Amino acid sequence: MSHQFDLLVIGDANPDVIVGPLRTPLAFGQREHLVDSGSLTLGGSAAITAAGAALLGLEVAIAGRVGDDAAGWFVREALAERGVDTSALAVDPDVPTPLTVILTQDGDRAILTTPGTLGVTTAADVPAELLAASKHVHASSYFLLPKLAAELPRLLRLARSHGATTSVDTNDDPAGTWDPAGVAALLPETDFLLPNAAEVRNLAGKSSAREAATALAARGPAVVVKDGDRGAFACADGELVSAKGIPADAVDTVGAGDSFNAGFLAAVLAGMALGKSLEFGVACGGLSVRAAGGTPGQPTWDDVLVHLARTETDPA
Repeated sequence: MSHQFDLLVIGDANPDVIVGPLRTPLAFGQREHLVDSGSLTLGGSAAITAAGAALLGLEVAIAGRVGDDAAGWFVREALAERGVDTSALAVDPDVPTPLTVILTQDGDRAILTTPGTLGVTTAADVPAELLAASKHVHASSYFLLPKLAAELPRLLRLARSHGATTSVDTNDDPAGTWDPAGVAALLPETDFLLPNAAEVRNLAGKSSAREAATALAARGPAVVVKDGDRGAFACADGELVSAKGIPADAVDTVGAGDSFNAGFLAAVLAGMALGKSLEFGVACGGLSVRAAGGTPGQPTWDDVLVHLARTETDPA
């Protein structure tokens, strides 16, 4: 079956304001903190994944909702500049675009998000014809989009009926409940589940990320786990495959997992085996930390190939 788009990404799109690093504990009482840097960039797991995939050469569309405000138009323009089709990124006249502030400190970060349109985004924001026109459908930020999440198994099932493969990155659950019933309904419709190590443990209720991945993989998807500077590993069909992390002098790790998603999915769609797709995703995530924000440091396809060739000739 022929498809107009290589990848449809469903989910969140918003500006990120990234400030830090904090040198002292955050204090209230109208105390002012001076930090080294601040940046305004394209944010939202779905938007960062879509932008990264488009830079890698895929034909990409995004579906979701933003507000009719400066933040929403910033997001739409930033995605369009990167070659992402935004015709299904609806503009809501009544609800504002989500906003995220990220505070960095000692290699970690705290994330503050105003939900805005995330709370009113529904399955109706994902056109059926777009699902039919896409070779792969990826959903981001499951727990931030409750109305959409309830209908996500049906949307993915519809996409698969048109020959698409599917993936989900749930991201963190601010409520800490991890929706066991909803996730159970989602897993059979998902070809690739893309959590990080902390998320996979919470999703499966296990203390070990590898045990958690194995347990979730037994319920349907290949489980692909992002494991920070250790790289990534995947459990599929009873087999465990891993890829080492790459050395990186990180400027900012915001969005690295989403850049991994973009690279991994691009490699899968290019026909690479699971192990090679992991290596490609790790390279995309590792190279993305070269600049502040989720998208400014994202690599091109040639950037990744050069990096992988250099790694093969100089493994150290």
